[in-house]
Formats: sequence, structure tokens, C-alpha cells
Amino acid sequence: MSELTITLLRLGYLVLLWLFVLLAIGVLRRDLYGTRIVRRRLRRSAGAPAPVGAAGRPAPAAPSVPRREVPRRLVVTAGPLRGTTLPLGASAILIGRAPSCTLVLDDDYSSSRHARVFPQDGQWYVEDLGSTNGTFVGRERIEAPTPVEVGAQLRVGQSTLELQR
Repeated sequence: MSELTITLLRLGYLVLLWLFVLLAIGVLRRDLYGTRIVRRRLRRSAGAPAPVGAAGRPAPAAPSVPRREVPRRLVVTAGPLRGTTLPLGASAILIGRAPSCTLVLDDDYSSSRHARVFPQDGQWYVEDLGSTNGTFVGRERIEAPTPVEVGAQLRVGQSTLELQR
């Protein structure tokens, strides 16, 4: 083989080695820092005009029909597992320290089977399963299955969870 071929093989090997190192660093970085959680709100841009009615006056707001937002995921927004996302389906999500739970918390303040988030009649509910430290919706400790809306904060031990669209 010629000197040029050997040099090209060495450079190719070096490029592949550096690519592997950079990919490994990227994986480590994602594991250390987790997923970034961004709050999104629907805003009207500053330059967008308000809807105008017939006489040049702003149009009256349409009668608001309560449209129930359907949550699509359960996100851990604070705590050791911050950034963890679980898709919501037709089955319940069991939260606790036991390995058999859907969301396993490594938390001294949560019970082995702490709480359950489940759908019923088109609405999502959270239920405390007899935990020692309780389950909270907002600042209120729950005693019975409680309906939960999109954006409500659930606190289980040291973790805060939120139902999101």
C-alpha cells in the first residue's frame, strides 16, 4: 500500500474515534442534565390586531364553551426524576418506590405503592393508596380519588408531577 493510503486510513480512523468520543459525551450530558422543561402558553403577538366587529369596535368574545383539554402525558417537573415523561393511555399509572410501579421513585418520602393516576369517564383522577406522607393536588392533601385537570401540580414525596397536553 502506498503512503497516501495509509495516511488516509489513519485520518479516517482518527475522525471515527473523535466522533465516538463526542457521541459518548452527548449521552453523558443528557443523562446528567435531563430534559429541559419549557412552559408554553398561547400568547397573541404584540403586532396582531384584536378581532374587529362591524362598527369598528372590538368584536365581542365568542361564548366560551368549556372545552376540556385532554392530557397526553405525565411529566415530573421537580424532584430526582425531573424531566421524566410518561405517555397517558387507557391504563392507570402506579407511582411509588416498588419496582413493579409504572413510575419508580427513588425517594425516602414516598411509599412503595404511593399513588395511582387513572382515567375514568373521560376524566383523569389521582388516588392516594394509603401512603404515610400523603399525596397532594396543589397544596391540598387528598383522601379520595380526585379529578385532575391539565396543568395541576401533583406532589408525591419530593417529586412534583404535572398532567400536560
